Amino acid sequence: MTGRPLSWSVLALAVPLAASGLLSGCADGERDDLSQWMAQQRASAQPKVPAVLPPSSFTPQAYLGSEAVSPFSEERLTRVLRSDTSAAASRLIEAEMRRPREPLEAFPLDAMVMVGLLDKGGRRVALVRVNGLLYQVSVGTRLGQNFGRVTAITENQIALREIVQDATGEWIERTATLQLQEGTGP
Repeated sequence: MTGRPLSWSVLALAVPLAASGLLSGCADGERDDLSQWMAQQRASAQPKVPAVLPPSSFTPQAYLGSEAVSPFSEERLTRVLRSDTSAAASRLIEAEMRRPREPLEAFPLDAMVMVGLLDKGGRRVALVRVNGLLYQVSVGTRLGQNFGRVTAITENQIALREIVQDATGEWIERTATLQLQEGTGP
């Protein structure tokens, strides 16, 4: 050496070159073994691919349901709902037909007038006038010719549940009320 210091850039370049030279000398022997092993494995490997089956033939079937009701039609839904409700409605009307009639079931609701309210032992009782006679009515009493039953009595009305036939002949429940008629004394 001539006494000149080596520059850092030369040193930074020389160290990696020396290291790669050393590593390449060591790797050549191992690389040959690896290449031979890979060649043997490729030769001994036999891929097992199953044969592809030919496609099966499709035989179309004739649609026989064109005359039937579509499962998505409103008519089918109406039939199902009607059969469900008609069974429940028939049980409802059968129970009404079997029980004995009460006196106020002989008169239509429009012939009745609620004329007052009483408190009888903590229980509300409505006064109803029919054909000039007063009757005491409480919750559960039967009224009218449509299988009416009193469900509630308030200060100004009597609420009823009636069973009537709709336009299609099905038995349905509906609500009705008798309003208090002020100024219509007995």
